[in-house]
Amino acid sequence: MKKHALRFGDFTLASGKKASYYLDCRKLTLDSEGANVIAAGILDSLEDDFPDAVGGMAIGADPITAAVIVCAWQQHKPLKGFIVRKEAKAHGTGQQVEGPVQPGQTAVMLEDVITTGGSSLRAIQHAREFGLKVDRIIAIVDRGENSAEIFENVGVKFTALVHVSELGV
Repeated sequence: MKKHALRFGDFTLASGKKASYYLDCRKLTLDSEGANVIAAGILDSLEDDFPDAVGGMAIGADPITAAVIVCAWQQHKPLKGFIVRKEAKAHGTGQQVEGPVQPGQTAVMLEDVITTGGSSLRAIQHAREFGLKVDRIIAIVDRGENSAEIFENVGVKFTALVHVSELGV
């Protein structure tokens, strides 16, 4: 699957860093096989400490969240999904966290690729402000050098399905 998601060239990452390669996990998460493989890996990572909900920052985490909650339902495991908007809506309910979640519920953040953790830290902050108890984050790919430490500083355990070094980059 890495042949679909890994591109080489000159790229600017969300963190602002320059990179000679780019991982477009949407090529995997929006593919039926890729979505199922990723969802199964995430569900395995959750182990016995199953949360009430999973979600993350729109738009990268949206297909991951959808795949995980569908696979959980197929395994008869109740699980809700949520989306963290980059900005609260100016209309409707004006919420920044959307989905069938309630304050006080446990939540695991999902992410496609972690480099510096900036957008994930913002998503965690918004989810916590909403009232979700976020203590874990699971990424598809960790391309950072100190991701576990970044999240440990805010009381969140970090897990990745794969580290970029395993992709031969």
